[in-house]
Amino acid sequence: MSKTNSLIKCKHCGVFTENSDYCKNCGAVISFKKERELKEEAFKQQKIEEAKIELENPGLAIRLIRHPFFLYRIAGWILHSVFLVISAIGAFLAWFVAMVAAG
Repeated sequence: MSKTNSLIKCKHCGVFTENSDYCKNCGAVISFKKERELKEEAFKQQKIEEAKIELENPGLAIRLIRHPFFLYRIAGWILHSVFLVISAIGAFLAWFVAMVAAG
């Protein structure tokens, strides 16, 4: 099976390069496949960084629950419980409205 030769024109400098992912003149990425792979890798890395930031910076209730002073811990548990109850009520109301709308 023979390998096909492909000439790709660089977007930056206009030089044609044969069978390469990078321009032989300026070093820019000219392969669409390689460019897509690099963008996907950058997107994955960005998502990883966002997840790390989210893990390192918990919400107020979690920070209060982890606090060494017991009154702050109690306040954190109360805040967390209130949030949980309000979320459960909201979920029930959403379910109820959906059931009423469905007939």
